[in-house]
Amino acid sequence: MKINAFKATFLVFFLLCSFAGISQVTLPPFFNCNMVLQQGIQIPVWGWASPGEKVTVTLEKNAVTTRTGKNGKWRVNLPKMEYGGPYKMTVKGKNFRTIENIMIGEVWVCSGQSNMEFKMSRTKDAAAEIAAANYPDIRLFTVKRRVAKESQENLEDGEWWACTPQSVADFSAVGYFFGRNLYEKLKVPVGLIHTSWGGTVAETWTSAETIAKDPDFSEMLTKLKTVDMATAKPGPNAYPTLLYNGMINPIVPYGIRGAIWYQGEGNASRAQQYKRVFPNMIKDWRTKWNQGNFPFLFVQLANFKKPVAEPAESDWAELREAQTQTLQLENTGMATIIDAGDANDIHPTDKQTVGYRLSLAARKVAYGETLVYTGPTYKEMKIDKNNILITFDHVGKGLKVNDKYGYINGFTIATKDGDFKWASATLVNGNTVMVTSEAVQNPAAVRYGWADNPDDLNLYNMEGLPANPFRTDSRPGKTK
Repeated sequence: MKINAFKATFLVFFLLCSFAGISQVTLPPFFNCNMVLQQGIQIPVWGWASPGEKVTVTLEKNAVTTRTGKNGKWRVNLPKMEYGGPYKMTVKGKNFRTIENIMIGEVWVCSGQSNMEFKMSRTKDAAAEIAAANYPDIRLFTVKRRVAKESQENLEDGEWWACTPQSVADFSAVGYFFGRNLYEKLKVPVGLIHTSWGGTVAETWTSAETIAKDPDFSEMLTKLKTVDMATAKPGPNAYPTLLYNGMINPIVPYGIRGAIWYQGEGNASRAQQYKRVFPNMIKDWRTKWNQGNFPFLFVQLANFKKPVAEPAESDWAELREAQTQTLQLENTGMATIIDAGDANDIHPTDKQTVGYRLSLAARKVAYGETLVYTGPTYKEMKIDKNNILITFDHVGKGLKVNDKYGYINGFTIATKDGDFKWASATLVNGNTVMVTSEAVQNPAAVRYGWADNPDDLNLYNMEGLPANPFRTDSRPGKTK
């Protein structure tokens, strides 16, 4: 019987990495062959053995010894290491475990709902992209879907894979394109831990300790305590914290550089609540990992649904506003993709743009590079008779209009208590736009891109990044 080269390679690593399964020393599945460990921080390694057993972990010349507690769990922190590899790790207790082909590099968690889960096999130009995905120093790990009533200490299974056309096809497209852009820029190993579930809400990805403090969810947590999971078989959104328990807690505190996040559609009908829930989730993860305020980068909702004929309220616009406000948290970044969606599909296939713009944010927020990493963002407004002047930040070399209409598309304007009307907008200079409408006298507020799908927006900076949707008013919207 013939075995192809890919399966044969897997079999060799499986035997090397799993032979010690009969050992009393065990580790979570992500401590395995092909893994990437985070550069520049102490490296946490943990597992289980017999109570009171002496365990020694050795990585290159670094060795640390500990003893398990009464519950059999052990943990060590290996010294910091610089980029490099491949290395070998040994874990010695009463038995012996060897882990091969380890790289020291940059590790990122990739999480969210269906647009993060979206596979490479479905992305734009999938065949060509997959065929070119031969990056042995990019390593891929996917967390198996699991809901859990209580925080789990371990995953059921999982494998690290070197990135090849065979291994990447079912991996997160956003995760891959993000990692590929980082690798091509940094020239160091990159590890991607993908843990997402389509259609899910942010509160299910948040720990019970944090979500219990939110009055909107405390009653649901109380009910969860009485649920028989085997009988009820709840979905991931049935109660808060189910996916944190099953798919995040088991990987904490694996050493990481940061996280990328693509989610929000599931919370759009509760956008005002998301202004609280989303930043609380980020702070929750940072607290649990205990690795400081690690970079947390997220994707703003794309344009979706049929464009409206007249200005109207929009829950998706409010959700984008909630995401923008989350940038007030330290070490956060956002990829605006208001120009990369699909009116007819909540899952746009252009994940290349998403991954690239996330990588720009990473290069700025995580790696301190001096570059234009985001599109123009609202700074301030000034009323000038029947005109409103809007000044932008992050204009790079200046504002640019991709002129198809003879004007800047997507602006609306209103009086203090009046309805919003379509407006005419023109460039004043490199960072300022003038907005006006013959239908609105004494204007008081402006909105830009304020719709589920604001259609063909054409305001960018010279670096080609789109202006972020915004509003200057604070009127009650569709969500409460």
